[in-house]
Amino acid sequence: MNILTETEWRAQNNNHINRARRYTDDHLARRKAGTTHPIFDFLFEYYPIRISHLHRWHPGIGTGLADPQHTSPHSAWRYYHHHNGVTTADVSAFLTAHKPAITQIRTILTNTTANPTRFDCFGLHEWAMVYRTDHPRHNLPLRLTPAETNQVVEQHTIKCTHFDAYRFFTPESQPLNLTVLTRENREHGEQRGCLHATMDLYKWAAKLGPLIPGDLWLDTFELAWQARILDMEASPYDCRGLGFGVVPIETPEGKHENVRRQRLLAHAGDLLRHRILTTIEQAFAFNYN
Repeated sequence: MNILTETEWRAQNNNHINRARRYTDDHLARRKAGTTHPIFDFLFEYYPIRISHLHRWHPGIGTGLADPQHTSPHSAWRYYHHHNGVTTADVSAFLTAHKPAITQIRTILTNTTANPTRFDCFGLHEWAMVYRTDHPRHNLPLRLTPAETNQVVEQHTIKCTHFDAYRFFTPESQPLNLTVLTRENREHGEQRGCLHATMDLYKWAAKLGPLIPGDLWLDTFELAWQARILDMEASPYDCRGLGFGVVPIETPEGKHENVRRQRLLAHAGDLLRHRILTTIEQAFAFNYN
């Protein structure tokens, strides 16, 4: 057990809050002003995670807080306990309450690593979501005309492996996907090249609550932030008015750039996925000792 002094854990707690606020302050300001950001608000609205929770720093499994006077906020949080002047995550209580969900997360992440990797989807999930519709999901202009956008979809094979993207396809584009995706088979179909599988590392880390150290959780959030940028730059939407670039996946050059960046994100995701899986195994081992 690594025990942090009060000076150490207060510093880590403050650093975590400041790091999170680099992303959350602008979102909160937009919310107060009644404005939106069509790229970044996705991370705060699609994922059901409160900003106040993102600001919470957890020391993680195997680390305790020197807390003789119960001055840490953690001493009052659920799934923490206090013993002999030290506050730690109550791993046993958390596993008892959430074991089925934790087991599912382990299965999804293990399968994501084991399944064949695809880098030839080219972000076409966003194109499939606007295929033959007059109501795009985002309030942004399209880069191409509707007819040209539809043609891009029709000239490619859609190879989406992520159910939570597939379920937003238009009715006309779902049959064009190489695979029929369902909620029931989602545990078995994820693969590490998928941008949304990389973004979802943030969601899975959040669901593991006090088991995950704060630095790892914010690492997953920041990677999701970068993946979201590519997600939209490779989409049919024109994001240049927001200060972003274009990855024209309808061209050979755009495909090459998309794959290059997708590989970098996948590699970063591999490292974080491994850390999350290692934490899960530590939690199960801790509970059995």
